[in-house]
Amino acid sequence: MNGEELRDTLHSEMAATSPPPSLSATAMLSTARRARIRRRTIGACAGSAATVLAVVGIATAITPGAGGYQPAGPAPQVTPHPSAKDTAQPWPTGPDGHPQEDRTARAGSRYDQGVRLLDEITSVVPAGYTAPENRADQPAGDMPLRSHQAQFEERVNGVDVWSYLSSATLAEGDRMGRLLVEVHTAGNQLPAEPCALARRFWGMQGECQLVTVGAAQVGVVVRPGLDDRFDQWAAYRHPDGVVVFVAQGADLGDERPSLTGLPFSVRQLASLAVDERFHLR
Repeated sequence: MNGEELRDTLHSEMAATSPPPSLSATAMLSTARRARIRRRTIGACAGSAATVLAVVGIATAITPGAGGYQPAGPAPQVTPHPSAKDTAQPWPTGPDGHPQEDRTARAGSRYDQGVRLLDEITSVVPAGYTAPENRADQPAGDMPLRSHQAQFEERVNGVDVWSYLSSATLAEGDRMGRLLVEVHTAGNQLPAEPCALARRFWGMQGECQLVTVGAAQVGVVVRPGLDDRFDQWAAYRHPDGVVVFVAQGADLGDERPSLTGLPFSVRQLASLAVDERFHLR
């Protein structure tokens, strides 16, 4: 293979590959802060990342964007190989009749579902806790007290699969923790077995228990493994295929004081996972 053929092949592969999903700013900030505070093995991860960047020959920076984290600068310009032009799928159509800019919906019915999910979270705040609003003067880069996002995940057999993620801070006096709900619409490729499903949440592992809620079997991770961005989380797949994750944490992963205990019991967390309020399509 000569240089021209190699270059054409690389262009073809890059054009046919879907971009990675946009990431939640809340999740990224929480991960980074916990990693810094608890002195995770950042050096090893950074070394691996540096090796990959050296091989690829492209350096990118990450800055907060409207729909999560986006590249700080423009992406490298790649001319698609003629044979690859028809393989790239457009993003879903937005309310303006044009394809979205990326995976994140910033208007329309999908965006509204993310807002609705946040409203439903605040409706289940237990007695003794509050869900404070975002500060008007919140410093740039600080993790918001409330957040919501609707994101296109994939297209399976012609069906668009979406996820909705909303998060609210739960406060008890000056102490703060977090409640997060993530919903994946029908058609997703997530596991059916409850504990296998629970362990797919953000790739986190942990000690899982099966909890029966009515006729439903819910997987609840009651104790996380090394990745402890949350203290407990529940997972349930509705009969129509919609998947709901509900996660709670006793702290925000920063300098603010943590809650003295978790807001919900294991059974209450499992009940929230099957609650119809979070059963979004």
